[in-house]
Amino acid sequence: MKLALHGYGATGQYVVELAPQSVVAIVDRTKSSDTIASYAELTEMSETVDAIIDFSHPSLLPDLLAYGLATKTPLVIATTGFSEAELASIKDAAKEIPIFQSYNMSYGIAMVQQLLKTLVPLAGAYDIELLEKHHNQKVDAPSGTAELLLQTIQTARDVTPVYDRSQTRQKRETNEIGMHAMRGGTIFGEHEVLFAGVDELIEIKHTALSKKVFASGAIKAAEALIQKTAGLYTLETLYTQEDSHVTH
Repeated sequence: MKLALHGYGATGQYVVELAPQSVVAIVDRTKSSDTIASYAELTEMSETVDAIIDFSHPSLLPDLLAYGLATKTPLVIATTGFSEAELASIKDAAKEIPIFQSYNMSYGIAMVQQLLKTLVPLAGAYDIELLEKHHNQKVDAPSGTAELLLQTIQTARDVTPVYDRSQTRQKRETNEIGMHAMRGGTIFGEHEVLFAGVDELIEIKHTALSKKVFASGAIKAAEALIQKTAGLYTLETLYTQEDSHVTH
C-alpha cells in the first residue's frame, strides 16, 4: 500500500513512524521530510498512491477533495473542525470516490459507540451528560468526537444538546444532554458519557494516552478503504460488518 500524508504535524509524524514503508509522499506547506518526497501542494506530487491520509486543516479541504476527485484517489479525512457546508462537500465528493471521514480514528471510540447503542435505549430514566477534555491548543469545542458520540446517542433517544447553561435559570429538562468542553495542558483526548439516575451513576469513559492511537487508526482505515467502492464511510463501517456508508 502506497500512502500520501496530507499534513505533517504531530499525528502525521506518527503515521510515518508506524508505516515508514507505506508513506511515499508528504504534502505540507510548512514542514518536510529528509527521507520522504515532500511537497507544498497536492498538485505538485508526482507519486501515484493508493490513498491519502489527511491530518491537515479545514481550510485545505477544497484542495484535498479536488485532487481526490481528479485522480480518483480514496481519502481518509481525519481533520476536525469542519463546518456543515464543508461536511456537505465531503458527502458530495463521496458520490464519486471512497471517503472515510471521522473525528476520531481510534478503535476504542468505535466500541464506545456500540456500547451507547446498547445502553441508551435501556436508560430512559437517566439524565445524560457528555464531557470532553483536550489540550490547550485545540481550537474547536466541543470536539468532533463529542459530536460523534452525541449523534450516536441521538439515534437511540430524542435528546437536545445544551452547550451553555450559564444564561439560563431553570431546572434541567429530561430531554436535554449537556455538552461540556475542557481545555488545558497536553491532554490528548478524553471523552466521558455520564448516565445520572436516582441514587446511582453509570459512566463510560475513553482516554487516549497517545496520538499514536489516531495515527494507527488512520492507517487501518486506509487499508480498508482501498477495497471499497465510492461512498462516505464511518468509523463503524470499517470495524463492523454493518454496511453504513451513505452514498454509492
